[in-house]
Amino acid sequence: MAVRDTPVVTGQVDVSQDESAGLRNKDRVEWPTLALLAGAYTLWGLGTTWAAAWWLPAGMALVTLAVALHSSLCHEALHGHPFRSRWLNEALVFPALALLVPYGRFRDTHLAHHHDEILTDPYDDPETNYLDPRKWARLPRWQQALLIANNTLLGRMLLGPAIGQVAFMAGDWRLVMAGAPGVLRAWMWHVPAVGVVLWWLLAVGQMPFWAYLLASYAALSVLKIRTFLEHRAHERARARTVIIEDRGPLALIFLNNNLHVVHHMHPRVAWYKLPALYARHRDHYRRRNDAYVYRSYREIFRQYFLRAKDPVPHPIWRAR
Repeated sequence: MAVRDTPVVTGQVDVSQDESAGLRNKDRVEWPTLALLAGAYTLWGLGTTWAAAWWLPAGMALVTLAVALHSSLCHEALHGHPFRSRWLNEALVFPALALLVPYGRFRDTHLAHHHDEILTDPYDDPETNYLDPRKWARLPRWQQALLIANNTLLGRMLLGPAIGQVAFMAGDWRLVMAGAPGVLRAWMWHVPAVGVVLWWLLAVGQMPFWAYLLASYAALSVLKIRTFLEHRAHERARARTVIIEDRGPLALIFLNNNLHVVHHMHPRVAWYKLPALYARHRDHYRRRNDAYVYRSYREIFRQYFLRAKDPVPHPIWRAR
């Protein structure tokens, strides 16, 4: 599914398709992305072998970091990085280090999510955490309590990976049963992608499988910090996407996707070019998303670690 960059104009500032294309096409090979990918695999290899044998918690920490980085690099690959060749990009991230989500399904659902007009829609946005208020009202109390807890940052980190995986697999099972094209094929390709990881863990690795599962879950928990408030319910689609002006280690792990409105407006621009693009037109991006801005992840932890940012039922969704 193609995603077109959106022209951005304000006063004398014009972040046009031409500028976005220039940022995208200047480098035939994106060496920073390749270097980071090599670093992620190196950390993963060291974490599952030498570090795990030396001290298991150290190995688990390296695997957590490597899997989180690899997941962010999968996001880069589906947007056309580091090469222009789709098959080459997908080959580079083929091993399913996180084990759980087929790359093909991540690619297809994420590109569908990039249609800004459907952001946060309980049915059309594949990545939303909002529910149709009518569906919410029919849920048993224990499910409502679980989802309310999941809307705090602590809950999203502890419960979110499990809740998201169950919902994702249940949805894909329904799609397979309905004969939706491409879904079963993506899961079939996922089998060898997981097989590569299992072979390494059994033949080369020195980390118990239970420890690898915990580290992989921890990596998904870290990624939930990024997705926790990426989008909000808002009447205007352009104001639904966040800016988090963090430049610390989490921003690196997330490959600057914390500047999320910039990424949504220019999804083919490489991760390492987003900060400069944002810095050049900072005031415009902040006006465009109606000041949906946080200064850092520290601020987000302080505000929402134990407090829900949003209700689970979509606050302004109207049935069609």
